[in-house]
Amino acid sequence: MKRIILLIILIVIGFIGFLYYSPLSKDLPKEKMSETVASENDIEIYAENLEVPWEVAFLPNKDMVVTLRKGEVLVLRNKEIVNRFNFPSVNAQGEGGLLGIAVHPKFEENNFIYFYYTQKIENTYKNTIARYKYQNQMFSYDKNILEDIRGNIFHNAGKIEFGPDGFLYVTAGDALDEPSAQDKNQISGKILRIDDNGNVPADNPFGNTIYSYGHRNPQGLTWDSEGNLWSTEHGQSGIASGQDELNKIVKGGNYGWPNVRGSQTGEGFISPEIQSGNNLVWAPGDNEYFEGNIFFTGLRGEGIYKYNLKDKSLTKYLDKQFGRLRALTLGPDGFFYITTSNRDGRGSAKTGDDKIIKINPKIFLE
Repeated sequence: MKRIILLIILIVIGFIGFLYYSPLSKDLPKEKMSETVASENDIEIYAENLEVPWEVAFLPNKDMVVTLRKGEVLVLRNKEIVNRFNFPSVNAQGEGGLLGIAVHPKFEENNFIYFYYTQKIENTYKNTIARYKYQNQMFSYDKNILEDIRGNIFHNAGKIEFGPDGFLYVTAGDALDEPSAQDKNQISGKILRIDDNGNVPADNPFGNTIYSYGHRNPQGLTWDSEGNLWSTEHGQSGIASGQDELNKIVKGGNYGWPNVRGSQTGEGFISPEIQSGNNLVWAPGDNEYFEGNIFFTGLRGEGIYKYNLKDKSLTKYLDKQFGRLRALTLGPDGFFYITTSNRDGRGSAKTGDDKIIKINPKIFLE
């Protein structure tokens, strides 16, 4: 019996060693740690005692709109909550709930705000993008612009963002059905692209809502100064956890999941710009472009990461200072607004959690 147990242990150790030294882990960025020195004017608590804030967006008048995963929308002005709205029919189990927000680029003309949320109807999960109007401090339902995005208790993705082309981009997780990420007839494991009414743009690569595919659980969307789209993505879980990714997204691209992962390659698959390997887990949240860098938050990584597009360096800031970090938004005042996610069942809540933290991004420029 002891020999059998020893044999199993050796097999597991060998398997882990294979993963660490296989093509999954090649070409990893050399992650640097930075002990940021900042004044109280550079980092401040903007709001606290919230319950799992998922996304932050700004209206043209600079009011902040925040989604709480449990199904509540907050509107804040000068650190004070000036409005609350209970979003209907939200299922907030696991990684689902009220997730992404997108403010229409022409909000001052149409007052449209878009929300991505999870529902459970009988025993079936699904995600929906609903359009609301926000006028006179009142939210009113307008229409669903995209329904039946596959859902599950985990891997619902949920980021929505208007791109520089005026179209709405959407991250859809694989909903725990890994092969569906390679199926161009299913909108799971994809980045989607639609117009502001939910219609398919004429130049989408497959004649449907899909913009890119082969994704596991993409969390962030941002565009750099040259118009390139970047997305953060959670890698695999379990004994071989890791291979979290930062991807440069091209129209029609196949990013490999689940056929390849990390730095593995294969014909027709696009490798990540960088990936964490097995010895580090970022569990990346949102991302944002700022002055030649892609910044992204870390949930399990518990910090802010900066990827320099010029020298390809990766630097981590605020390591474990605030716990799990999710949202990352560049506000109209030029400051980052990040949210903690320490009350989501996977973190350790600190005094005042969860928080929205205002940070001067220039403290991360070296």
